[in-house]
Amino acid sequence: MWAKSAKHHLFLFFCFTLSITGFSQRFLSDYDSTLFIRDTITKTVRRFENLHFSGYMQPQFQVVEKEGAQSFDGGNFAEHASNRFMLRRARVKLDYILPAKQNDFPKALFTFQFEATERDLNIRDMFLRLYEPKHQNFSVTMGLFARPFGYEVNLSSSYRETPERGRMSQILMPSERDLGAMVSYESQKPVHKNPQLKFDVGLFNGQGKSGPAEFDSYKDLISRLTVKPFPLSRNLLISGGLSLLRGGWRQDTRYRYETKTTGSEKLFVVDSNLLNIGGKAPRNYYGADAQAALKHGWGKTEWRAEYWRGKQSGTAETTVNPGTLPTGPTYIRNFDGGFLYFLQNIVNENWEAVVKYDWYDPNIKVAAKEIGEIRTNFTQADIKYSTLGIGLTRYFTGNLKILAYYSFVFNEQTALAGFISDLPDNVFTLRMQLRF
Repeated sequence: MWAKSAKHHLFLFFCFTLSITGFSQRFLSDYDSTLFIRDTITKTVRRFENLHFSGYMQPQFQVVEKEGAQSFDGGNFAEHASNRFMLRRARVKLDYILPAKQNDFPKALFTFQFEATERDLNIRDMFLRLYEPKHQNFSVTMGLFARPFGYEVNLSSSYRETPERGRMSQILMPSERDLGAMVSYESQKPVHKNPQLKFDVGLFNGQGKSGPAEFDSYKDLISRLTVKPFPLSRNLLISGGLSLLRGGWRQDTRYRYETKTTGSEKLFVVDSNLLNIGGKAPRNYYGADAQAALKHGWGKTEWRAEYWRGKQSGTAETTVNPGTLPTGPTYIRNFDGGFLYFLQNIVNENWEAVVKYDWYDPNIKVAAKEIGEIRTNFTQADIKYSTLGIGLTRYFTGNLKILAYYSFVFNEQTALAGFISDLPDNVFTLRMQLRF
């Protein structure tokens, strides 16, 4: 009797396991339409057929040039450490699909993703997405999810060919996610005409996951128009997008600094009007990106380019998007930055070389040697950084790979103490990734 019961429960567990075959997303705002075409194994497990799991883990080893170096390759190193093992990311994602009655297209999607590493346990995504099932074009999303801005920000870390997003992405879009609501247009019909377009527009709190809760009444308006990959010729695919962010946060002080030229000198000039209190410290970004992939006998060659510019409010010492309301004077800077990728399969699709160059200039109105000059008030927050990364990836399967990557990090050589020469902060990363 016990043996018969055990076999029955084992069979149910086996059926349940097969019914929740996982998937992973290339882009944070996408979903895999194959999720919604399912055949249940037996009626016993039909209650689980719309529940799906996926995830990935990225254990890695890193070496930096100097102990205690500050880094955007997984965070700053400890004071007396020049190398480290770490779990960079370890995430599990659950999707529950409520299908429409007449077909397999979803009527609603609930997503929950959490991360557990040696540093902490936190929620990455938690949102509800409602679809318009009749024409299969529109959806509405509410909760904690990816901001619809830029290509690199939305490219999933499990698919990205470099260990980290660029410095600009991490400073201006920390954690990539935010709390808000978004309306999207994207045809989900199986037959499409090229080029296929996707448009997202939403309102977001602004601080993302970098803070505990919304701290003012201002919201960020973010939108993105995407041209999805389509063939320009038999072997050449192209795609691109335009992104916009208009927002900011409450200024809690009367003091508002902007870079201006007085005589022959550039410096931050203060506006101390009392009307500045309660006004909006602006956060305005404009972005454009393009991608091209050429397929050939070795696999493919791919080029990507992305450029951002705009206006970022911060403090005297940082331009990082704040998680809590800044209480000191507001510093408004005009910035620009970009990302350039070159990807090349070597011999076959199992080997891929990557070269990436990115830069972030937080204050385009000031040059290197003007930072730190006598009578000026510029700080390390105004220094331009650029990074050249070179890497090699070995794909064992579609779900298992090993990446070796070296980042050459360059800062402007200024007149500011501690930044008169290039800092020793180059980083080597050796990472293994398993995705399911």
